[in-house]
Amino acid sequence: MQNLLQGHQSGRVEMISSSAEHIRIELETPELLAGKLNAFVSEHWPSGEYDRDAMAFFLSCFETGGDAAQGWYGWYAINIDATQGARALVGAGGYFGPPNADGIVEIGYSVLPEWQRRGYATEMVNMLVAHATSFDNVSKIIAHTSAENIASVNVLTSCGFKIVGAFEAKSEDKSEGNLRFEYLNGNLG
Repeated sequence: MQNLLQGHQSGRVEMISSSAEHIRIELETPELLAGKLNAFVSEHWPSGEYDRDAMAFFLSCFETGGDAAQGWYGWYAINIDATQGARALVGAGGYFGPPNADGIVEIGYSVLPEWQRRGYATEMVNMLVAHATSFDNVSKIIAHTSAENIASVNVLTSCGFKIVGAFEAKSEDKSEGNLRFEYLNGNLG
């Protein structure tokens, strides 16, 4: 698998591909994650919907997917301070797996609260799109977010995604309207 993001830096963000080893550290000894990433990790980590259940899911994907899974799940987003060189984990993004039989890949992303509204999500999504579109077998990139998450809606639209539908997502305690986005690019089928 070509790995355009590994060690790739765009603006202020370096993306580091997660692995089974990273996720085991997060699940078993999260205080060691900073050393593995060579970056400060906030006490608020993990953020968003990336919780223990998500970590366990991705770990099982790595364990069953082998080398082919590398690069198709999580990526850590590291801010590198231009003047001091200090490194800090600002968020994570990635794919819900390799492209399916129809060439569709889904992305997701999350930024720690103390780093939000500074453009990191936009940088992360642009890098994930560039990575996915570098593969001939990717025909469509999709993303979902709640209609109430205006910041995420803005990130996706500014990165070239278009709203193509809405649906109700039922959670344990409520129903919320979710929007489906698709990345439209002349290079994608």
